[in-house]
Amino acid sequence: MMPACLSDDWTFCPEREDISAEFTRLLAAAQEGGATIAECLMIARQLKRGDDRSWHREWKKLAQTNRQRAETAFAEGHRASAQRNWLRAMNYYGAAAMPLDPADERRWVAVLAMQECARSYLAARNPAGEVVTIPWLDGHSLQGYFLPAPSGKEPAPTVICIGEPGHRKEEFLFKLVPHARERGFSMLALDLFGDQRDDFLEALLRRQDLESAIPGVMDYLETRQDVDFARVGIIADGWGSSFVARAVLQEPRLAAAVCDGGLWDLHERAFFASRFAMSDVSIVPVPHAPLMASSADCPVLITLGEDGWLKADRARQLVRNSRLGSSDVTLKVFTAAETGAAQAHADNPSLANEYIFDWLESRLHGAGRI
Repeated sequence: MMPACLSDDWTFCPEREDISAEFTRLLAAAQEGGATIAECLMIARQLKRGDDRSWHREWKKLAQTNRQRAETAFAEGHRASAQRNWLRAMNYYGAAAMPLDPADERRWVAVLAMQECARSYLAARNPAGEVVTIPWLDGHSLQGYFLPAPSGKEPAPTVICIGEPGHRKEEFLFKLVPHARERGFSMLALDLFGDQRDDFLEALLRRQDLESAIPGVMDYLETRQDVDFARVGIIADGWGSSFVARAVLQEPRLAAAVCDGGLWDLHERAFFASRFAMSDVSIVPVPHAPLMASSADCPVLITLGEDGWLKADRARQLVRNSRLGSSDVTLKVFTAAETGAAQAHADNPSLANEYIFDWLESRLHGAGRI
């Protein structure tokens, strides 16, 4: 019997793009331990079409089941199973919160439960992770999870992972941490929310200086004895702005960056130029100079899917026409034939992340950085 919210071509809730995208994300998370396919399909059968309360209720119930399983496993000394179940519970709480209004108290309750599971997971690791606070704006600090490299003793190359405004850092714990750990990296997972509720997003989106967060993060990492500060890279997870690309211009201490390379800013500039028939695009206002049109020395990797919002040919043209300063800009386009072709590689993030971390490994473990 077809699950209630699945169409004949297995598109989930075709009338709700947000719900469909979230279900795709949950299925993809199963590859990295953030969900199980069987549990996702079970919930799909129980959901009522068009009922957001049903979505919240069923994912929250599943999150609570996994959380209880984690606590039982931990009490019995089974730390590996406890970590796996805390990761799934964390992700399911995030799914439960997704369709709710930012002002809905149930959303905040789900976010707090998600963060509690993340802290339990960090404490159960070996070496243990920690919650860190990094000053940023007056009255507002960044909050992050620092996960030491497997050795846990000697200074290790470190990767900063940060999402676009509105993205919470907990997803990185199953999506990116395994790739970092396998390559001997430490990781600092961050978001821009700090300890604020989701309605703080509106204030973030009004700011024109989000990139100012990154120098403070670098200052913090420079104080840590377990970080090899000559080998720090950054990953901007997801697309929507170029704030990390702009930060690379201001932060010469970065050894490698995975971001949009300023494509969003360049695309915006070209759009306005064509819309208003401007022959001189240099007069078109953009928040900051695009990375690829500047003299940044940091190696940059840009990845995108050919089915994403920015078409591959357009991206190639922008990169080709904008390599004025940096000689080390790599563009990787994932095709539909290999998967990973959706926006932000949502259809197969594992494949994209393998490529991304292999690229980082070649830069951060390279002879020139040791």
